[in-house]
Amino acid sequence: MTRIAVPIFVRDSAEVAAALGKAQRAAADGARLIEWRVDGLPNESAEGIQPAIDLIKESPLPCILTRRTVDEGGECTENDIQRGVFFSAIAHCGFLPKFFDFELASFQKHESSWRSVLNIDEHEVSLILSCHDFDGRPADLIQRVEAMTNEPACDVIKLVWMARSLRDNLEAFDLLSERRKPMIALCMGRFGLMSRVLAPKFGGLVTYACLEAGEASAPGQPTVEELQDLYRFDRIGAATKVYGVIGWPVEHSLGPRIHNAGFEAVEHDGVYLPLPIPPEYEHFKATVGSFVDHERLNFRGASVTIPHKENLLRFVKERGGTVDPLAERIGAANTLVVEDDGTLACMNTDAPAAIDALCKGMEIQRAELDGRRVAVLGAGGVARAVVAALCDAGASVTIFNRTKDRAETLAAQQKAATVGRAGIDVGDVDALSQGSAGRFQIYINCTSLGMAGGPGADQSPLPDNAPLDEDTTVFDTVYTPGRTPLIRHAEARGARTIFGLEMFLAQAAMQFEHWTGKAGPMDVFRGVVMEHR
Repeated sequence: MTRIAVPIFVRDSAEVAAALGKAQRAAADGARLIEWRVDGLPNESAEGIQPAIDLIKESPLPCILTRRTVDEGGECTENDIQRGVFFSAIAHCGFLPKFFDFELASFQKHESSWRSVLNIDEHEVSLILSCHDFDGRPADLIQRVEAMTNEPACDVIKLVWMARSLRDNLEAFDLLSERRKPMIALCMGRFGLMSRVLAPKFGGLVTYACLEAGEASAPGQPTVEELQDLYRFDRIGAATKVYGVIGWPVEHSLGPRIHNAGFEAVEHDGVYLPLPIPPEYEHFKATVGSFVDHERLNFRGASVTIPHKENLLRFVKERGGTVDPLAERIGAANTLVVEDDGTLACMNTDAPAAIDALCKGMEIQRAELDGRRVAVLGAGGVARAVVAALCDAGASVTIFNRTKDRAETLAAQQKAATVGRAGIDVGDVDALSQGSAGRFQIYINCTSLGMAGGPGADQSPLPDNAPLDEDTTVFDTVYTPGRTPLIRHAEARGARTIFGLEMFLAQAAMQFEHWTGKAGPMDVFRGVVMEHR
């Protein structure tokens, strides 16, 4: 069973009581190990050694004792001889931790001395030999694994490096799967969360989590609450199916919260993760392809958001998968399904969800959209879905986009697909920004402006003098935050507003059914969103 370890820093004797209190909280939250980080304790017996002994003696959970050097991400500035004095005192105090964590590089320099200092030959305490690289994957990673595997004194191998992409996690999983000794293999940074959450799927001995946000001992470390409550860590096993939300950025997404809660509600053995992939198609293709092809990952699907919806369609076509006719017509997909036999399918749930949300918010039937003048802001994947759905409903659509060529391409595609059904035009962005583009009954924002964590988070796609009033409906497909700058502006002008959350929940429920074969539990989804907005 993979254990969650919580690192707690203690820098002087006055912090011991508070640190033990944190350890109690960590145990209550579901941690199974405490890592006492004593990097900053002084080396004198009265001021440094005794606090460390007290921490070991009073620890509410089995513990790891670590005095990490600066060059491997710690705070200890001592040389190895000085650290040897510290560890020697601990090793002979009568109260031993479950593990000492010691750097491979330092151990190799002073092997015989460290064997004596740590009582390794008597096996009174287990030794974690570790290596940390904050710049990226070590070029000699495999050689380090072999060195630790072949070292009799090493009880646990620990490898931690800064991930360059999501694909680094797959190498960590392969190392765990092929281990010959107990192993910890984790990736740091924004790309490394997957290695921490899925450690139990691949048999990792330990994963590390902080007690509170902001107290992480390494970049990208989640909290214990996130591991246990959000990702259902204790339920992850070898057969767990892996899903996620692919985008750039993606950290703002509520997808992990609603889908993991949904899996819990219907007892589906799956876990859903944020999967940040840079915008270029090459990154998407390489990453998603490696996930689909990985023998042990059991990657079964994903929600795909900005800017990858067109990339998903291209990827599935290139892999010989099935493209839903609506997604083909739209030219973008937002849902990936990986079947049991590894074949791929993609579809677009944005289009039906957009119409559902719009009609519900306006309290009208779909047929009543016929002939209504609608301004669609943007020409990306979301806009493609919204325009297609509106045209099917007979609305008169004008597309506004900073890159006019993209708007014209989208308009031409939809004109060809909906001959005789609706009017489609391309508007002048400058006129829109000056408030002189004319009046529309409905405005729909399909850009990322106003999205928390994205560029332009404090911006609205409509100018202050846009003609909004009580006869106008403003629908923002951005759902985080709930009240975007556009929604606040529209509310101040008296317009009817529709939050992106409604579309988000509707399309998520459709995705959930594609993956699990069960209806999306909307009450659960909505409750989770209300709790975490």
